[in-house]
Amino acid sequence: MPDADAAEFTSQIVKTPRLNINVWTSGPQDGVPLLLVHGNLTTGGFWKYVAQQLPDDVRVIAPDLRGFGKTERKPIDATRGLGVMVDDLRALLEKLGLTSGINAAGWSMGGGVLQQYQLTYPEDLVSLTLLAPLSPYGFGGTKGANGEPCTSDFAGSGAGGAAPEFVRRLREKDTSENDPTSSPAVILKTFYGPGDNDDVDVDFLVEQMLTTAVGDDFYPGNGTKSTNWPLLAPGDRGVLNTMSPKYFDASALVGCEPKPPVTWIRGTADQVVSDRSMFDFGTLGELGVIPGWPGAAVMPPQPMEAQTRAVLEAYADHGGTVKEVALEGVGHGLPLAAPKRVAEEIAAIIVR
Repeated sequence: MPDADAAEFTSQIVKTPRLNINVWTSGPQDGVPLLLVHGNLTTGGFWKYVAQQLPDDVRVIAPDLRGFGKTERKPIDATRGLGVMVDDLRALLEKLGLTSGINAAGWSMGGGVLQQYQLTYPEDLVSLTLLAPLSPYGFGGTKGANGEPCTSDFAGSGAGGAAPEFVRRLREKDTSENDPTSSPAVILKTFYGPGDNDDVDVDFLVEQMLTTAVGDDFYPGNGTKSTNWPLLAPGDRGVLNTMSPKYFDASALVGCEPKPPVTWIRGTADQVVSDRSMFDFGTLGELGVIPGWPGAAVMPPQPMEAQTRAVLEAYADHGGTVKEVALEGVGHGLPLAAPKRVAEEIAAIIVR
């Protein structure tokens, strides 16, 4: 059982040569290092409930990524995919004296960060847990299990798809729940939240979400126009563009060496990262939410889970070890809705 004192979850600023990073920690300083990487519109603080359930010899390191939480505001260059965040994490680990033997877990966008981290620094990680991860082919604009681009300019991906009213309310730190379609608080609880877990402090989560930096260099980023439906294509700055398949492709994990063991955890009720994501233009077009859909032959719903499964199956075929865990009825907020189960799966794969 986790020790109550060791599981205390606090944060402090760590100064690195790249930027000053706010890092949430728990566990003993000489414990088994575990890097926890959060997703979009969240912070390292969202890992609080998983951290409380981990074994008492685990040293949790859960940074706020660039553009989120209390980490120093510096621009996000999207043309490197999630590479800017990867290098931020490497600078943090170097500062902490931890550049090998790292167990890591990433949620949503954080899962994409760790996929790119593994490609960039393949000797660092000894285990990898992916929670509802970004597809190896990015978010939006691809089709089929092999991640084929729907259009030549990757229309339907990137910052252009962010809802302007949601962005405005996020910028203004609007905590009201009027007009639930654009309320940050409602969107968090509906799509990213704790589900039926009453032990989670939702006010804390909303407070953390509202620390998201807003603008062309941050969330959502800059967009460009396209002649292809939905007439929007990715720009070159900001967080949503980092996940566009124009810049992000981690399918080379198949040939990566060495191959740390991978556990993939997904929720069967996930509406954010799934084969029919409610944030994907293909899905929204098929449902008639956005007019002018060119049809399934051009832009079907992106099969995000099928793409992840295909890459991980190939990873296993090339000598890796992969475990898929499906949590029935759980949505995208895995670290909040099922923290005990998530902690158990992470603990099961940890290399000591």
